Amino acid sequence: MLERERVLSPILGELHARLDEAERNGSNRGRPFVTLAYAQSLDGSIAGRGRRPLSLSGPSSLQLTHELRAAHDAILVGIGTVLSDDPQLTVRLVPGSDPQPIVVDSRLRLPDASHLMESGRGTWLAVASDASEQDEARARARGVEVLRTPALDNGWVDLDPLVASLGERGVSHLLVEGGARILTSFLTARLVDYVVVTVAPQFVGGVPALGENELSPFPRLRSWHSERVGDDLVLAGDLSWSDP
Repeated sequence: MLERERVLSPILGELHARLDEAERNGSNRGRPFVTLAYAQSLDGSIAGRGRRPLSLSGPSSLQLTHELRAAHDAILVGIGTVLSDDPQLTVRLVPGSDPQPIVVDSRLRLPDASHLMESGRGTWLAVASDASEQDEARARARGVEVLRTPALDNGWVDLDPLVASLGERGVSHLLVEGGARILTSFLTARLVDYVVVTVAPQFVGGVPALGENELSPFPRLRSWHSERVGDDLVLAGDLSWSDP
């Protein structure tokens, strides 16, 4: 069982209990427990115009984010986040192990010079089934594991079989950090169990957290907690998919 460190914030106490429950019942779920976590401005922006990276989280809420990472087996982002932010996806601000990094990269665009390619952590790339075999060989030569996954009609990776395959690989808890396309896609596919949203007290007018497609029915937090963490507001809770 994954060893979890102390909870930095009481707001995460329920999440840790839910993660433990999901690990005990993993064989019955058929997929990992999925936590969606991201930081946004008061107007719902997660990046500046042109997808310019923004440091929205304050020091305290950023530390909470790293505790979230330490509590999960794996962490997933889209290739857009990698191309714009070049994240490390590691645990640096709290004790704990780094989660398995996963990038949804339908066309194998992960740069050779990216942190995830150079880290030696064995990044997993979820690619479309018709992605270039030559690009796959290049990635595998750098220690990356390529997970070929059925594609949707628009060419994007189908998240349902991907998440199921992660469960088969032993992932019990998956943390999804973005960007906007990935956040929207996980919500559209109803693959989210728990949400942690950090709201920074500022307006940006940049890239919204979700795409323009309306979600139906509207997912909502069934039970939730809120807490001021530093200068930020953090909301967290179980997501409900019940139809009206």
